[in-house]
Amino acid sequence: MRYWSFLLFYLLVVISPLLVISLFGLETHHGLVYDIGRHLALMGFAILVLQVVLASRLRWVDRAVGLNLAYVFHRNMAIVALTFLLAHPLLLAAGGLGWGFLVRLDVPWFIWLARLGLLTLLMIIPVSLWWDRLGLQFETWRLGHDVAGPTILVLVFAHSWYAGGDLVLEPLQILWLALITPGVVLYIYHRLVRPRLLRRHPYRVTDVQQEVPGVWTLTFAPPPGQEDFDFLPGQWQFLTLERGRNLPVEEHHFTISSSPLERGRHTSTIKELGDFTATIGQTRPGDLAVIQGPFGRFSHVVHPELRDLVFIAGGIGITPLMSNLRHMRDTGTDKRVLLLYANSTEVDIVFRDELALIEAGAQPQLQVVHIISHPGPEWTGEKGHLDREKLRRLCGNRLARSTFFISGPPGLVAAMLATLDQAGVDQSRILVEYFAL
Repeated sequence: MRYWSFLLFYLLVVISPLLVISLFGLETHHGLVYDIGRHLALMGFAILVLQVVLASRLRWVDRAVGLNLAYVFHRNMAIVALTFLLAHPLLLAAGGLGWGFLVRLDVPWFIWLARLGLLTLLMIIPVSLWWDRLGLQFETWRLGHDVAGPTILVLVFAHSWYAGGDLVLEPLQILWLALITPGVVLYIYHRLVRPRLLRRHPYRVTDVQQEVPGVWTLTFAPPPGQEDFDFLPGQWQFLTLERGRNLPVEEHHFTISSSPLERGRHTSTIKELGDFTATIGQTRPGDLAVIQGPFGRFSHVVHPELRDLVFIAGGIGITPLMSNLRHMRDTGTDKRVLLLYANSTEVDIVFRDELALIEAGAQPQLQVVHIISHPGPEWTGEKGHLDREKLRRLCGNRLARSTFFISGPPGLVAAMLATLDQAGVDQSRILVEYFAL
């Protein structure tokens, strides 16, 4: 219900300029093509404002769709906004202004604002999609994104305010101010005010443990006066480690791996995958951590009616599922869970002993199947990759009744989604945790 309410809200905001124009009957002397170009620009501006909303880590957005999925939506809608705003001048030219309008230099200043905004948008979207492939550092990309985003919004606002005949309508002027004002306020709060407030009450690292080579579990204690960090199993947090010792200070998102019932502490289990995470093992007890969260809906408690579950994990993707399993153990649930856990080697299996202990217990009713793609000579379990054949064989009749939780590298997630679709598993019975934000 929250999901559909969110989509309805989003759609109403996007088409709100068209509703105002329709209600107040703005007359034009141009044809259909020209008017479509105008309307796409108006909707494009509304989408740009909503981009700020989606990126501001609002609780109601997370509760409605999950913040990680909201970020995926954010990326996709950036492309939609670019398409609308690119089509705008092309359709105006085709609808009566003439093609010379696109390249003339003797145009009013507000046309130059639009060109600058469109050029910036054309640059920032590809960079945002492929910053890692372009060899950019995460913090460098984010700084550029944080500057370019509001710049584009202000340029497009100024252009639309002065350029077209639509903003002669006083109701549309009011709508424009009603859209831009919360966008600016949200951006200032999200990027400037809230980080300062969070730094006033840092968490403290109390323990650092190596799980397997290259994987570390950090334990955090809440700030003085705050007893617990309340979260649901499977949720995640934004984490900034302030460790000194010339170690990088960067904000990244990491899954919470502990159970919510472990009071007075919580943990994140982190794999060395990049420049920043390569330093995780250098974290020491006593280091400070700025934490914002929790976020996400990848949790069995969000769906209490589910009794039969299949957990599919690849590598460090086990962390949200481990949090769910630990919570099931601590609450004594009678749920039935099949865990299919894929790793490259036997040494890479994180939480192996604890998973065996949970499996040996009565609650939850857990069955663990390890799949090793590069097994040693003594490995007697499942070998190779978790593919269609293994999934069908290991799940059996669970394909017809179970709900699937999938967490892992993009390749594994894509393969499992395709296989489940081919097996006739309805999308309503598939939940996915996306790591990339």
